[in-house]
Formats: sequence, C-alpha cells, structure tokens
Amino acid sequence: MGARAAGQQPVAVQPGLYVVSTPIGNLRDITLRALDILGAADEVLAEDTRVAAKLMSAYGIKARLSPYHDHNGAERRPQILSRLAEGGRIALISDAGTPLVSDPGWKLVHDALEQGLKVYPVPGASALLAGLVASGLPSDRFMFAGFLPPKSGARKAALEALKHVPATLVFYESGPRLAESLADLASVLGGSRDGAVARELTKMFEETRRGTLTALAEHYEQAGPPRGEIVILAGPPEEKVATAADLDTALRDALASMPTKEAATSVAEALGLPRREVYQRALQLKSENAG
Repeated sequence: MGARAAGQQPVAVQPGLYVVSTPIGNLRDITLRALDILGAADEVLAEDTRVAAKLMSAYGIKARLSPYHDHNGAERRPQILSRLAEGGRIALISDAGTPLVSDPGWKLVHDALEQGLKVYPVPGASALLAGLVASGLPSDRFMFAGFLPPKSGARKAALEALKHVPATLVFYESGPRLAESLADLASVLGGSRDGAVARELTKMFEETRRGTLTALAEHYEQAGPPRGEIVILAGPPEEKVATAADLDTALRDALASMPTKEAATSVAEALGLPRREVYQRALQLKSENAG
C-alpha cells in the first residue's frame, strides 16, 4: 500500500522536528498527515528501528531510519539539533502511540525549542486516551500518572499523593505487576472505587474489564498476568458533602488551638465550604461556649 493515492502531489514539509503519533496496535490507525510527514522527512528517529521498519513497509515508505532512545539520546541530540538548525526535516516516532508520553523524546523537544527551532505535533493514536474513552469512567477531568513505582512501598506512597485528586486517574502497567498494583490501588484509594483495566487496545484480543478496584485485583490475582500493553484507570473519589455536625466538630477542634479567623479558614478549605459561612458559625460557637 502506498503512502499516497495515485496521482497525488508530494506534500511540502517545512524544516523542523515533527513529533509523529503512530498506531498502538491496528496499523490502520495511522493518519494521512503522519504518512505525508514520514514519507517526506529527511530522517525518522525511532525508539526501535525494527518496529518502525514494519510500519514503513506496510505503507511503502522508504525513510532513513535511525535509533533515538534513552540510552543514546545524550550522544545523539547535538547532531540532531545541528541538522535541524541547518534546515533538516526530522520526524520523531515511538514504538507505538504518541511520543513523549511515558516515552523518550521530551529532552529533544525541549532542547529544540530552547534553540528556537520549530517543533510540530502530528496527533494520532494514544493508549491513555483510548483506554479512557473505553473505560466508562468520567472523562471530563483526568490525570495521567505514567508508570507507578515497581515496589509496593513506593507505589503506595505515590498513590497516597494522588488519593484526593478529583479526577479519573490513568496509569500504564506491565502484566506481571498488574495484580499487585491493583491491590495497592484498592488499599490506598479505596476498594469500592470504580476502575477499569484496558489491554491490547485496537488489536484482535482487545479487552476492557470494568469493576471495583477490589474486584479487578481479585480477578487478575486468580487469572494470572495478562499479555499486552495495559492501561489501569481509577475513577475519581466520591465527593463527601459536609454536614452541619461535621462542620461543628471540625470547628471545635480547630478553635481549641487557633484564633477564630485562622480556624475558620482552615476548616473552610478542608471541607470545601464558603469561608464566610464557616466564620459566622465559628463566631456562634464561641458565643455559645462563652455563655
């Protein structure tokens, strides 16, 4: 299959660094613009040239491929930046999905921009977005947290910092660590919180399993490590509405060690209530106690 329809004129590609998204599984999830850029680039930087070569071959693109990854990045960046400064047209791709997302490349983009060079995003497939839209969890606000630490203690500490984030949390994970990570999510975030595990997205054995974090952890503990790239999602925490009793209890505790205004500010922030209302209630409680 050619990269362009018969008779179509070559697309003019301006000098600069093109951050090109590639399919996460299904090769037909490449965009027409991505094919144009890859076909016209002077050089295509790939995380793994063997993986990139399969994509190029599928679309009849004869591109000059060269490796760019975490291990050779520091050595290669000066040469790449020099070529860009001379007017080169260079494309950066990852093994799958959108580059720079839990992926090498951001230092190159950062340095290119620091030198005043052009950087062009070429959007496309992304595992985190594919997992989010298939999860059934709230998508109006989400936070991508990458890969969690491999050891349980560090993983739980990282999750504690995310526990109260009012958004759907999205993580990448490997099969062998999936059950343990889900167990830690259930332990720290709450086992009744809704979650989802999406894997093999856009591929033949695509699967999205939904349930509570506890149920998901138990399933993968029994089923064993699944194959494929994995996205874990945890829904936002339930919003707790503070009652009048909650407010009074918090205020009495705060007033025991703080001035009225400071106590009202602290409690208002903690309970998510208007400061003026909390302050007025604090004055009433002080008055009642004085009487």
